[in-house]
Amino acid sequence: MTIQEAQEIIDKWINTIGVRYFNELTNMALLTEEVGEVARIIARKYGEQSFKTSDKGKDLADELADVLFVLICLANQTGVNLTDALHKNLKKKSIRDATRHFENDKLKKTFKG
Repeated sequence: MTIQEAQEIIDKWINTIGVRYFNELTNMALLTEEVGEVARIIARKYGEQSFKTSDKGKDLADELADVLFVLICLANQTGVNLTDALHKNLKKKSIRDATRHFENDKLKKTFKG
């Protein structure tokens, strides 16, 4: 599925099953909540925290999909074409960071190029 298709599918879902979009402020709060759930899993799986009983059954892929869903909702309701935005963002990063990361001493020890 393309990003544009995802935006269309989610818009259709919101307007049928979801009834309507939550307002932008509510969706921003929901996005923050979902990112926190991703952070919780990452901290436990890759960080130094241990899993709690209440963490059982939490799935990183599902939580990342929740983040993506709410992010797409925000894009849809604010008129952002994420395909265009991502292309522009990658172009900006490619120009700005053309040599930056290669010159970063912190990355040199792991770069194999």
